[in-house]
Amino acid sequence: MFAMIKWIKFLIIALSFPLSSCAAAPPQFDEAAWKSTVANQEPEKLYAPHFQNGAYFNPWLPMKQGRLWEFLKWRLGKKADYTEEEKTYLPRVIPNLRQRVQEMPGRDFIAWIGHATYLIRTQDTYWLTDPMFSKRALLPARVTPPAITAESLKQITDRVNVLVSHNHYDHLDKDSLRSLPENARIFLPRGLKTYVRSFFKGDIQEIDWWQEIKLGGGAKLICLPAQHWSRRIGQDVNTTLWASYLLITPRATVYYGGDSGYFAGYREFGRQFPGIDYALIPLTAYHPRWFMHYAHLNAAESIQAFKDLKAGYYIPTQWGTFQLGDNPPGYPALDLKRTIRKLELDPSPFLIMDIGQVEDMTGRLGKN
Repeated sequence: MFAMIKWIKFLIIALSFPLSSCAAAPPQFDEAAWKSTVANQEPEKLYAPHFQNGAYFNPWLPMKQGRLWEFLKWRLGKKADYTEEEKTYLPRVIPNLRQRVQEMPGRDFIAWIGHATYLIRTQDTYWLTDPMFSKRALLPARVTPPAITAESLKQITDRVNVLVSHNHYDHLDKDSLRSLPENARIFLPRGLKTYVRSFFKGDIQEIDWWQEIKLGGGAKLICLPAQHWSRRIGQDVNTTLWASYLLITPRATVYYGGDSGYFAGYREFGRQFPGIDYALIPLTAYHPRWFMHYAHLNAAESIQAFKDLKAGYYIPTQWGTFQLGDNPPGYPALDLKRTIRKLELDPSPFLIMDIGQVEDMTGRLGKN
């Protein structure tokens, strides 16, 4: 409890302290050294035990201690400059998602609701990733609205499977989960069931990395590692797990990356699970690089993760809704487009969606 109180005090100080042009210069970050570190990760450690002394950890590259002091150094440090376009660029918000979804019966699709929240339908079953309909993620406020509300979702379906990746406030939102249909079924990483049960009385299933859930009809859900961490008021650091997910059905295979930095897992997933159709890869707060590199991918790393996964299409997630790092909310999409051009890549597999946009998987994949 004392550690949590201390954390909250430091958080308040860091967020309220006036920043000035006299702030200290940011620490240098060695991209080459980081790439070497990732390249030398041992895939076997992805399968190693990842819980010890009451805490979860990433056995291939445990997170170093002292993150609180690094957080303060970031908050009080000098910020990068951005162009006016980078500061103001945001995704469009396409209206009437509920009506458009209801007008395409029998089609498999992925619809972006906002941030990490996607509505997926395959084999007439609905899936919702990290539901977030609220105006704030604890402190940060939305800069774009969600494409639908929780009430609108109930008009689409009264049965939905929900994937929760970890306990950070922009991914596990209490009010959003509480507002789900009574028949919702929630899958979440180890350690979170007791907390979610305190406000959601429906079906909750807690799962671990590499655990496979058979869903019927030839479909299955696999919980996979991610390189991240967890903390929440009332939950100490890393006392609950974080995860990514692979949804495999006869008509489409979708990887949902949750929140993660770049790590050996992407290569291993591509090797273990060939034929991924869509990869929903996190692309969010990655500035300052020296502070964010462990837990968040930058644009170049997200492209490499997509290549590692050997997926058909890439959808960047978590940009354009909240400002969670130094970079403006819309910056990752602009950076991704520039990086695609710089690397002279075919842009067609990169689906940079607008909020409320519907990706017709049936039309794209031609699977019946």
